Amino acid sequence: MNILEQKLTALVEQLYPQASSHSLVNTLLDAIGCDDSSTLPPRHRNLWNENDAWLITYGNSIVKNDEAPLQTLKQFLDSELQGIVTGVHVLPFFPFSSDDGFAVIDYLKVNDALGDWKHIESLSRDYDVMGDLVINHISSRSRWFENFKKQVDPGKDYFHAVDPAVDLTQVVRPRPTPLLREVETRAGKKYVWCTFGPDQVDVNFANTDVLIEYVRILGAYLDAGIRMFRMDAIAFLWKELGTPCIHHSNTHAIIRLLRLLIEARRNDAIIVTETNVPNRENLTYFGNNNQAHIIYNFSLPPLVLFTLFSGDCKHLKTWLMSMPPAQDGTCYLNFLASHDGIGLRPTEGLLSDRELQSMLDGMRSSGGVVSMRKMPDGNEKPYELNIALFDAFKTTKTNEIDGLQIERFICAHAIMLALEGIPAIYIHSFFGTENDYARKEHTGRARSINRHVWQLTELADKLKNKDCHERQVFDELKRLVCIRRSQSAFHPNATQFTLHLGLQLFGFWRQSADRKQSIFCVSNITNQQQTLPLGNLNLIVTDEWCDLISGVRLKDLDDNVALAPYQTMWISNLAPTE
Repeated sequence: MNILEQKLTALVEQLYPQASSHSLVNTLLDAIGCDDSSTLPPRHRNLWNENDAWLITYGNSIVKNDEAPLQTLKQFLDSELQGIVTGVHVLPFFPFSSDDGFAVIDYLKVNDALGDWKHIESLSRDYDVMGDLVINHISSRSRWFENFKKQVDPGKDYFHAVDPAVDLTQVVRPRPTPLLREVETRAGKKYVWCTFGPDQVDVNFANTDVLIEYVRILGAYLDAGIRMFRMDAIAFLWKELGTPCIHHSNTHAIIRLLRLLIEARRNDAIIVTETNVPNRENLTYFGNNNQAHIIYNFSLPPLVLFTLFSGDCKHLKTWLMSMPPAQDGTCYLNFLASHDGIGLRPTEGLLSDRELQSMLDGMRSSGGVVSMRKMPDGNEKPYELNIALFDAFKTTKTNEIDGLQIERFICAHAIMLALEGIPAIYIHSFFGTENDYARKEHTGRARSINRHVWQLTELADKLKNKDCHERQVFDELKRLVCIRRSQSAFHPNATQFTLHLGLQLFGFWRQSADRKQSIFCVSNITNQQQTLPLGNLNLIVTDEWCDLISGVRLKDLDDNVALAPYQTMWISNLAPTE
């Protein structure tokens, strides 16, 4: 028995003590497309560098008449973002029944409205593609669930049927909808578990057949060239009555098992866990460098937004100082916006109720909507802010339109791009897309406000017009990403320390692994000019220093530098690349 089989066997025996571990391990290896001669890669190696930047997009965020949207996406990437982004997270591209793709009907088909597998394979030849494994639940219109209602296989025992009289008050809920859905089956009335809503029925991973099904799905994704796997809603995977049913030890064991199988098939594959929870809980998904390669920095979006809304960086600085550096072989994924809203659970323990409420009131004045979650006592609590990120920076706590929306928006991204980790930019952030009220009204879902669909011709016209904010945002974000990609101190695992420059200047220091490059990243997070005494940075006097963003060389290191409202400086001891 080789090391791979030993590790798989230990996990299978923990998860499924009644199963034949030898038989199940062999079945899993076959399902993913491996055999017992497959080997595992070293753990502590970085599969990324400072060149990496990712795009987050739906397959149809940009459409063109009479063309498959996935083909349009590829052409847009090639023409506008080649050399800017290295990876693309294509949000669920499967047939679905609701939630813009996250209620999957068939994991093994590409939605005909988007294209087919050859379009995914084409993307994967030129970019690192991240695909969603929507692993916690499946559509109520799926074959599995139809078979559950008929009480035939496959599907008969794939779901959680729970006695509604059982006490479920401990279960952590991300939605205010009922946890159980009543269903008529050939075996009578049953109540099935639905964490996220009645159309998204949770699958039962205590059944080994369910595990085998998802491993086969992963094998198909690998066949299509998908290299990165986003484990959607993974925190809720394993259910045990009498517990909160979140972050269960068996959920972590499932992640370890899937990582072993994926890496055995492709040694440069990457697992990303999607766990929109308070920071300490989120960090557990690194495990002992044996679970997720990458976790989302979910605290970053609400904290950056609050910082620029309030003009005070205290909480962002406190959070940054508390973040442990990611070990080699693991990494943070930094983002400010995505297809979902801005999660508010990660602010728990960071922002006071008063501070959070002040920000949410400001976001409502900019057209935002606040989604709620139900607490065990029946009360509701803010869960998610739904707003286009560009509109989120329309105003500050003074509730005045000061004409600095673009500057705030760019400042937020300059902070994000410089932090330890890989940056991921939502496609609508690249364009400064505004709130889509019509789409929100059409779907009846708050999240649709940030899921605009661009007609390629309309978008192309705006990107040609220097007076359009879409063009201004697009050009500047591309420029910042290009600068970032040339700096070894911006390697996702390069050293990072927080600077103490008061509450109006947010700063941190990055240093390359070979210690040859240092970058001091300083942002004025207010709408007033601020003064930065260069002497406070302790710049080495024998080095030459310049601001990578403006190109200005700093000659007197004891001088004071004026930062315009929302200006960011990346002060480096290496001259900018020509």
